[in-house]
Amino acid sequence: MENLLEHIWLPYTQMLNCRQPLQAASTSGSVIALADGRELIDGIASWWTACHGYNHPHIIASMRAQLETMPHVMFGGLVHEPALRLAARLADKAPGDLSKVFFVDSGSVAVEVAMKMAVQYWLNRGFAGRSRMVSFRYGYHGDTMACMAVCDPDESMHALFKDYLPKQILAEMPVDDASAQQFDALLAREKDQVAAVLIEPLVQGAGGMKMHDAATLRRVAELCAKHEVLLIADEIFVGFGRTGTFFACEQAGVVPDILCVGKGLTGGAVTLAATLARPYVYEAFLSDDPAKALMHGPTYMANPLACAAANASLDLFETEPRLEQVAAIEAQLREGLEPCRGLPGVVDVRVKGAIGAVQLASLDAPRLRHEFAERGFWIRPFGDIVYLTPAFTIERDQLAALTSAICSLLSRS
Repeated sequence: MENLLEHIWLPYTQMLNCRQPLQAASTSGSVIALADGRELIDGIASWWTACHGYNHPHIIASMRAQLETMPHVMFGGLVHEPALRLAARLADKAPGDLSKVFFVDSGSVAVEVAMKMAVQYWLNRGFAGRSRMVSFRYGYHGDTMACMAVCDPDESMHALFKDYLPKQILAEMPVDDASAQQFDALLAREKDQVAAVLIEPLVQGAGGMKMHDAATLRRVAELCAKHEVLLIADEIFVGFGRTGTFFACEQAGVVPDILCVGKGLTGGAVTLAATLARPYVYEAFLSDDPAKALMHGPTYMANPLACAAANASLDLFETEPRLEQVAAIEAQLREGLEPCRGLPGVVDVRVKGAIGAVQLASLDAPRLRHEFAERGFWIRPFGDIVYLTPAFTIERDQLAALTSAICSLLSRS
């Protein structure tokens, strides 16, 4: 058998003893076709990105037209129509007055830029020392250095790097009066050294699909405002309809100071992300002093090909019933995963929008991944959860097959 891994280093994988990976050959809708002729129903939309399904013809056509005209041009000193149009559309769809758009090339970089903005916002206003971040237990914001520092230091995969990373402030999510008082006291005590609070609104994704309600999100925003601390909403996972509204913050009536988006931005076709700021954040960088500018610029920022895909993705949100589809998926996930609740070892079953998770006391993730694939399903359990985040266009029978497979395998585990 050919060794597919002779020159490849896979993500999140112990390469010494891992299984040979499956080789994808093509994609369509919610199906991944393998090189060996098998097909897998994809339950996770390629790490939560392919919200319109794979190979949507409108996105493909828009990218093909852009590819023939201008696949890339630098964004330093130059702009182009796809980015200008996309920025205006994002500003229009974002909550409140989040209207200043800084394009980047990945979700982690969007968060890095958000933190950089927050720190420099205070420096530019003459407040030295406000350089630390507050984030929440089970939070996950990416794999680059500053992002690792605001992930949960104990419950994430980055615990190994504790001594390498800058020390930030970890808080408990203020889900009730007691924890809200603790969070209030923390901000009162630390505000002079805090630049911003980071939160994944409503669902903490890679930290275990932990869910909190809109009241909790609203409480965080109110306490940030009370203590004059910036609020960064990391909607890279939960944005673009995943939780049932276009942005998760809408469900709490919250307008963060800075918003990070990515993943579903291009409908899963190509990498692109963005950091949006409210006008008063942006205005803190306006000065006769060149040093007060935001000194950041990814080489491929605002890549025209990616912007074309993102504009096409937004077209689909405007012309096809995506949020209605998410509501239908939510109902089907609740019905389809509920039988898991009574199974031995199952701790919880959680559903929000097009996100469904079954939490277990323990699980063998590599074994389960292999068994799902052998049955024709692309489902990748991690930590203590088996989860689904399907494309919004998934067929009802495909989703039923996915939930049935989860219930069946967990009943035998």
